[in-house]
Amino acid sequence: MKYFGFNLKLVVSIFVVLLFFASNSILARMAISTQNIDAFSFTFLRIASAMFILFTIYFYKNRNFKIGLKSNYLSGFMFFLYAICFSYSYINMLAGIGTLILFAVVQLTMIILALFFNEKLTFNKIIGILIAFCGLAYLLYPKDDFSISYFHTFLMFLSGIGWAVFSVLGKKSKDTILNATDSFFKAFIFTMIFAIFYLTFFENSIKINLATFIMATISGSITTAFGVFLLYAILPKIEIMTASIIQLLVPIIAIFLSIIFLSESLSFELFLSTIIILFGIFIALYKKTR
Repeated sequence: MKYFGFNLKLVVSIFVVLLFFASNSILARMAISTQNIDAFSFTFLRIASAMFILFTIYFYKNRNFKIGLKSNYLSGFMFFLYAICFSYSYINMLAGIGTLILFAVVQLTMIILALFFNEKLTFNKIIGILIAFCGLAYLLYPKDDFSISYFHTFLMFLSGIGWAVFSVLGKKSKDTILNATDSFFKAFIFTMIFAIFYLTFFENSIKINLATFIMATISGSITTAFGVFLLYAILPKIEIMTASIIQLLVPIIAIFLSIIFLSESLSFELFLSTIIILFGIFIALYKKTR
C-alpha cells in the first residue's frame, strides 16, 4: 500500500511552504494589531524585501538579470491583490479566522479553475473536499460570542482569489527562480502605483517603528520569498486540485501558531474542526497503488 504518491523531499518542501504561509498570517496580525504600522507600509515592505531576496538569489545563480517588461503582469497583479487585501483585512480580524477564510476562498477558486482546465474531479476528492468544508463551516458557524467585520471579510475574499490565481499561474512555471522573481518585480510595480495614490490622499497615515519594520521584512524576505520560491518548484509536480486541498492545512497551522504567539485559546470547536479538516484532506488525497 502506498499513500499520496509523494516522495519525502516533496512532502518536506510542502510542509515548509505551508509553515511559511501560516507564519505570514501571524506576522501580519502581530504587526498590524500593534497599530505601530499601517497596512500599506506592511505590504510595501513585504513585497519589496521579498523582491530583493529573489533578485539576489537569481543574480547569484545566473550572474545577470533577464527580467522583461512585456509579460507576467497578471501574476504580479494577483500577488499584489492578495498581499494588499491580506494586510488591510488584518486591521480587524484574528489571525486564525482570517487564514481560514483566506484558504477556504483559495480552495473554492482553485477547484473552479481546476475544472476549467479539465482536471478530473474524483469521488475521493469530492468527498474529501465536502468533509473539509464541513470542518471549516463548523468552526465559522456564528456563536453568541462570535463577531466579524463583513468589510474586512470581503477584503480577505479578494485576497484569497488573488492567491488562488497566482498559484495556478505558478503551475506553468518552467524556471522557478526566474518566474518567481519576475512575478514579484511586477507586483512591486503595482505596489508603487498604489503608493502614489496612497501618499497623495493618506500621507498622514504612514507609520512604522523598528519592531514592526522587522516583522514586515521577515514576512517578505523569509516566509514570502522562500515560500513562493518553493511553491513555484512544487506546483508543476502536482495537480491544481491537489495543491488547493493541501493548502487547507495552512489555517490549521496558523491557528496553532496564533495560540502560541498571539495567546488565542484552543477551544473544543477548534480541536474538533481540525480533526474533521485533516480527515477530509486525507480522504481527498488518498491513493491506493500497487
